Amino acid sequence: MAKGTVAYKILEKHLVKGKLIPGEEIGIKIDQTLTQDATGTMAYLQFEAMGVKRVKTELSVSYIDHNMLQTDFRNPDDHKYLMSVAKRYGIYLSKPGNGICHQVHVERFAVPGKTLIGSDSHTPTSGGVGMIAIGAGGLDVAAAMAGEPFFIKMPKIVGVKLTGKMPPWVTAKDIILELLRRLTVKGGLGKIFEYFGEGIKELSVPERATITNMGAELGATTSIFPSDEITREYLKAQGREEDWVEILPDPDAEYDEIIEINLSELEPLIAQPHSPDNVVPVRDIEGIKVDQVVIGSCTNSSFVDLMRTAKMLEGKRVHPDVVFAVAPGSKQALELITQNGALLNFLKAGARILETACGPCIGMGYAPPSGGVSLRSFNRNFEGRSGTKDAKVYLASPEVCVASAVTGEITDPRRFAERNGAKWIKVEMPEKFPYGDEAIIELLPEEEAEKVEIYRGPNIKPLPEFDPMPSSIEGEVALIVGDNITTDHIMPAGAKILPLRSNIYAISEYVYHYVDPEFVERAKNIRDVKKKASIIIGGENYGQGSSREHAALAPRFLGVRAVIAKSFARIHHTNLVNFGIIPLEFADKDDYQKFSLGDELRIDNVIEALKEERDIIVKNMTTGEEIRLTYNLAPRQREILLAGGLLNWIKSRQ
Repeated sequence: MAKGTVAYKILEKHLVKGKLIPGEEIGIKIDQTLTQDATGTMAYLQFEAMGVKRVKTELSVSYIDHNMLQTDFRNPDDHKYLMSVAKRYGIYLSKPGNGICHQVHVERFAVPGKTLIGSDSHTPTSGGVGMIAIGAGGLDVAAAMAGEPFFIKMPKIVGVKLTGKMPPWVTAKDIILELLRRLTVKGGLGKIFEYFGEGIKELSVPERATITNMGAELGATTSIFPSDEITREYLKAQGREEDWVEILPDPDAEYDEIIEINLSELEPLIAQPHSPDNVVPVRDIEGIKVDQVVIGSCTNSSFVDLMRTAKMLEGKRVHPDVVFAVAPGSKQALELITQNGALLNFLKAGARILETACGPCIGMGYAPPSGGVSLRSFNRNFEGRSGTKDAKVYLASPEVCVASAVTGEITDPRRFAERNGAKWIKVEMPEKFPYGDEAIIELLPEEEAEKVEIYRGPNIKPLPEFDPMPSSIEGEVALIVGDNITTDHIMPAGAKILPLRSNIYAISEYVYHYVDPEFVERAKNIRDVKKKASIIIGGENYGQGSSREHAALAPRFLGVRAVIAKSFARIHHTNLVNFGIIPLEFADKDDYQKFSLGDELRIDNVIEALKEERDIIVKNMTTGEEIRLTYNLAPRQREILLAGGLLNWIKSRQ
């Protein structure tokens, strides 16, 4: 047990069930929640179904930052619904244009020593100020708002010791890319990464937040920095010094594992298509022509990122063959660069200024051209996520992005500096930030809130009811997929599909849309004509990526009752359980090869096996083989599955 660590101290203070032993399920009290509009509408529909009069957290915030393209009534209707729900139930609301949820939360709401869960996988961004901040499915967030503990398997606490000093043109982005290079997208499963050592003094809060944000790409439960004097100065500049509390690891703190990174040895890095862990030094691939460059996302759109890159652009122009865009992460950051004139540097260089929102990161506008090369300061480069299936998306620091935007090809910023006389600058925090709270809707008094009428547009549909787990599952293999299938593969985002997030009946038509366009009709036929369940066969790390619960909810609506995979990503595994889909794992991973599309399967005695904690046997009726399956389920999760999902389970206990 990693006693004396920052993460352990916070978890210990919030523990309500279980023991802090790695691998054991624990329940922790949640102080804060956040949602964004792509996941929030469904989360609040679920919250309403729980019958709670007002949120029971210390603070909950609803952000509107994803579905910003208002090409018809659907997104505006969802936003109006979210605004009315916030007023009714005691939730702060960040209006469209106020910024990306994670950056705004760090600026205005994150508190050291508190716990936060959010219906977005990059919620760990707030670990940059010393919070335990965890991404989760919307139903888990709704339960936390209703006063339920949040349950996870106790992770190992991995200490990441930072030593040395970063050379010029090496950034926080390179630190997390180095970890991804070493550990891969599966390297953080079941782990919390806690940063310590003299090297953390090199990093401002926004830079720390870049690292904790992209810890999600490691598959980590969360990442965290101590709350120290750097944290204090940041919160003071935000007018929130009273929120600060010092939380440092004890001198004799012991971590379950230790990874050491000598910052002095790092160089600018870049992730190649189509995975954040496909990392190489920028110098190794210099010269690749780029069509599009963009700075933004919740990873690298802070005041620090914008100031340094604006300085790089002084007197420069974007290459004539490149389209370059900047999306400030928050209204606060945009105000700052407007006040100090840095915004003009971007404009004079020929940059497009995008809205303070998620935008290109989720394929919501600014897609690359066909087969184009897009260089982005983002956190994910999964195939097709940008909105263009055959685009080649690279991930790097904003500094690499600017150097490449000017030269027209992937360029090491050190070489750019030599040729163009650009100087490395250390961005100092302002003594006082412009808070930018004008677009945050405050709480109504409880008596007034109770009179608020909830607005529901025609695209908002109630959550379907699901039946309990059957004693036996008769099914058919409806899909076979490989390793590292993402939630983007399962339930795509983008401008066409995201507006359907509040309508499960409509969005279910797009499950696995770009992987197998025939999957939906096949699953419907299995469900409606054959009266059987669909079963999906998957490889390693099934369901990595975003927290979108629709990647479990929509398949469940189509009749999927089991996913059999080599291994699962944490959040998606939980989401499958929450919606009554049993996540099963091969006892022998070579058995993955023993299934074909259309095989008829039978899983007998499911209820008895779960109750008795026995392995499960699946009979392949087509081939005659019997294959042993295991599962990684806590007792409470088995109860949830038997009830048919978390909502059913919560209702059964009221």
